[in-house]
Amino acid sequence: MTERPQALAAWSWCEAGELLVRLPAASSRELDIGPDPSPESPGTWGAEQQQRLQQALARDPASGEALALAHQLLCTPASPALQASADQLRAQLAGDTVTYVVNRNLNFTNLCLQHCGFCAFRRDPGEPGAFWHSFELLQQRAAEARQRGGTELCIQGGLNPEARLQGSALRYYAALLTALAEAAPGLHLHGFSPQELLFIAQQDGLPLQTVITELQQAGLGSVPGTAAEVLSERVRRRLCPEKLSARAWCAVIREVHAAGLSSTATLMAGHLEQPADRALHLLTLVALQQRAWQHQQNGFSEFVLLPYIGASAPAPLRQRVGRDQPDPVAMLALTAQARLLLGHWFINHQPSWVKLGLAGATEALRWGCNDLGGTLMEESITSMAGAQGGTCQSVEALEQAARSLGRPVRRRTTLYGEVAA
Repeated sequence: MTERPQALAAWSWCEAGELLVRLPAASSRELDIGPDPSPESPGTWGAEQQQRLQQALARDPASGEALALAHQLLCTPASPALQASADQLRAQLAGDTVTYVVNRNLNFTNLCLQHCGFCAFRRDPGEPGAFWHSFELLQQRAAEARQRGGTELCIQGGLNPEARLQGSALRYYAALLTALAEAAPGLHLHGFSPQELLFIAQQDGLPLQTVITELQQAGLGSVPGTAAEVLSERVRRRLCPEKLSARAWCAVIREVHAAGLSSTATLMAGHLEQPADRALHLLTLVALQQRAWQHQQNGFSEFVLLPYIGASAPAPLRQRVGRDQPDPVAMLALTAQARLLLGHWFINHQPSWVKLGLAGATEALRWGCNDLGGTLMEESITSMAGAQGGTCQSVEALEQAARSLGRPVRRRTTLYGEVAA
């Protein structure tokens, strides 16, 4: 059994163990989960299966019935019927209005002590392409974002053990938030993945809850749900063995939600994972959302599908996957499947125009998505992986994308509120 990281509270670790959905030891045969269907006998999905799945989720997302039905859905190929079902549910839950946020990404460093098998972003000190931006540069970019109508700064970076102030990682990260808030007052600070939060706590030997509380006091407004990749330990052992475990990711999220912060939820797909792994991931997200709502916590604000980009990824994984860019048809099918599986537990679904291109993200609006994400203004992590979608979108481009489908469009805040005029 995985040992509890000392920074995590006993209660969050216990809850994470309850909520993380796993394949039972009984075997996949007992669960009626076999190999993926062949092209000659593809899976099917209809209203009856959808109703049964949602009823099973309401009872227990970790049940054999929920897992078998989720697997069946995730083996269903792209089709007009699948697209129509997801689009109908999107309209029912989120309406026709397409939303977006004016934000700026601030990837403050790519120095990182981990070596994830998919990552083309990380660098060692002194390596070509390595960077660690000063507070002054980051403040300048934050101020520019505010001048350009931004309402959010998204702050993420590598795990840099040298990022300390007066010997403390927490002091550094808190000072970073304070500096950004001073440079761009009023902007929502959306920052630090569960992996980064746990890293800060471990660097200083502090409880995670102390880290979250102090970062909140410094201005942290919400947390990106990245570093989840796929919440299947079978996949994580091959994809990112140095990263926090699936259970630890869930425990961090529980502490984030319990502190009153919202987070996003993500799935990185299209690499080594199989439909059963995707099922474990999405069912776990439902279980986490249910627990947050049971405690009157905001929980997850949105689900974001992140297709794997392999053009500049480390060679071993790139060779195993055999694809440098996402399979658009497969990702549209997964977009629809995620909408149908996550149901009313996740109102907002967002594609990644950085990974799919704006045309691909626009098409995803027909397959269950209701949001186009942010303008970003700059982007490093995915672009360094070889994505072809660009690093910035204008307000005009995002609004035109929505209108090209005959859909109304509005600017939103990070947490999907109305933007003040």
